[in-house]
Amino acid sequence: MFYFDKNDPRVLFQDIRGINTTLCDGRVFAITPDVLGDFRKMEYPDGSFNMVIFDPPHLVCNNENPKGWQMIKYGHLTSDWRETLRKGFAECFRVLRDGGFLIFKWNETDIPLSEILKLTDQKPILGHRCGKQNKTHWLLFMKAI
Repeated sequence: MFYFDKNDPRVLFQDIRGINTTLCDGRVFAITPDVLGDFRKMEYPDGSFNMVIFDPPHLVCNNENPKGWQMIKYGHLTSDWRETLRKGFAECFRVLRDGGFLIFKWNETDIPLSEILKLTDQKPILGHRCGKQNKTHWLLFMKAI
């Protein structure tokens, strides 16, 4: 949702979901990834990308079929969120070229960023907080050369 041009040929959008629905307020909502795939096990060779943007779900819900527009729009994590995100970080760094950049977006609604950063041994270079309540974080990592 943050791309200026969803058809930019430099961007490959992957999501585990393909959705075309109407939200509770009547808005049409669609997720149409270029690639349907799980960020915990990506089908790309090691070192495939110069930059990866990792924007995983940040809401925790243990219900199999969560309701509400936020869960539909952003997805959700379950009680195994630590392992899910640990695998996600590992895969993102695996498919990243040496010297490449990982941009990570996180919202602290349910889980503080400090808990998320424990799930990777990589350290961010910089970060920025934003949003109405200052709970959304953008972090920049660089894979070692």
